Amino acid sequence: MTADNSPQTSPTSADALSAASGDNLMDYPGNLFVVSAPSGTGKSSLVKALLELDSRLQVSVSHTTRAPRGQEQQGREYHFTSKEEFLAMVERGDFFEHAEVHGNHYGTSRHAIEDRIKNGEDVVLEIDWQGALQIKKIFPNAILIFILPPSYEELLQRLNRRGEDSPETIELRMANARIEVGQAQNFDFIVVNALFESALFDLKAIVHSQRLKYAAQRRNKSAVFRALNLV
Repeated sequence: MTADNSPQTSPTSADALSAASGDNLMDYPGNLFVVSAPSGTGKSSLVKALLELDSRLQVSVSHTTRAPRGQEQQGREYHFTSKEEFLAMVERGDFFEHAEVHGNHYGTSRHAIEDRIKNGEDVVLEIDWQGALQIKKIFPNAILIFILPPSYEELLQRLNRRGEDSPETIELRMANARIEVGQAQNFDFIVVNALFESALFDLKAIVHSQRLKYAAQRRNKSAVFRALNLV
């Protein structure tokens, strides 16, 4: 971990990925939604609720070396793995991107994403902002969504109410939150989670709107576009 405890991302080369897959990542019919937020903002709860409402969305489960929290289960929230196994996956090139965040490693499986969007599925991915920006370079059609807390004061209260972290960890998360929030300008959409129901409505609206964009419809409804001589 670095001295300032800021997240450190080690991206996988976009050229290497394209060469490995043999495909143009922009031509896949599925949509990739990437959601990022500071810890404690409510990202996981919002994504879980969205998945329950939208049967067309599939979650991509990331790998991590951190220990499970609360009711988290292996293969549901994360693929929990040892540091040694994680680093071996890095060496094999198994990840789109991987990062060290709060002293733990996180990674996004390349094959899990590619296989789904190739088949026209819509995938939602929860990762840190650095990983999100790297995904955008590799997959330009990815839709980046950043969830903001209504204030730093409210974020601190949520972290304290969660009761999962030590005061030192909470202090670190708050320090990193100020860095992370500053990256919101690089995302396609912003959702402010002041009221959960309103934030969920906004998240649903983003997903639905993206599916209706010309480029997305052209990829997903290619037969219709060919029949109408639009391609």
